[in-house]
Amino acid sequence: MTTRKTEQQILTIRQLPLIAIVMYVLALGAWIAILWRWVPMPGGKMDMRMSDPGVPEAMAIGQGPIGVVLYLLMWGTMMVAMMYPSTVPLFRLYNGTLQDLSRPAKAARLSALLGVYTLVWTLTGLIPLAVNALVPLVSLVSNHGPLLIGGVLLLLGGYQLSPYKYQCLDKCRSPFGFLMTYHRSGIRGAASMGLRFSLFCVGCCWALFAFMVVAGSMNILWMAIIALVLSLERTVSWGPQLAKAVGIVAGVSGVLFIAVMMV
Repeated sequence: MTTRKTEQQILTIRQLPLIAIVMYVLALGAWIAILWRWVPMPGGKMDMRMSDPGVPEAMAIGQGPIGVVLYLLMWGTMMVAMMYPSTVPLFRLYNGTLQDLSRPAKAARLSALLGVYTLVWTLTGLIPLAVNALVPLVSLVSNHGPLLIGGVLLLLGGYQLSPYKYQCLDKCRSPFGFLMTYHRSGIRGAASMGLRFSLFCVGCCWALFAFMVVAGSMNILWMAIIALVLSLERTVSWGPQLAKAVGIVAGVSGVLFIAVMMV
């Protein structure tokens, strides 16, 4: 027998806009593709695991342009898995502003917004590649691992407590305020909003991803932890307090790592 609670759950699911369902399904598919290693990854002969710090980046750089493309495909899949769930509120609200449009027109605008957002996050994968081209992370971790981790933790802690973090976090936490300020009409306007919102998201989360790269950009455990942290920061009422707590823990941990090296 169907209970009232079950009926309410079914009704809630039916009321979800298609764009929200699509984004959740894409995020789930991305996680499955990563866990089952369905995403083509840059190859190369290296006696290290892909989850080790700097290994995916070193393999990509060693394979030239093809390696870079494969790395960006891998990185983009990771960003879909980690960023899409916490971005659903914005797309649901934006979808609500398009009710008077035909389905093709609505789909075009939503695709422009989502496509630009995904593209920007995918292109951020060029940053760890560029850093590794200048300073190979594999050798740096081997020779100065605790010092490097301590330094990145201090960077993360400092940024988590900085006003710049919260200026960007406020935009990510308030999709209604974002749309009220930056809403633009048409497909070009949707693309413009996708670019602006993605830049706010990068500004909010870049330090977390910097730590993820140093910990191992294909380390599934750290991916899951960081995805959970950034999602909670952006969606729950106590998100700003969590961001500060992460900053304090990261800062203290960074000091301890560096102190161990000094002893």
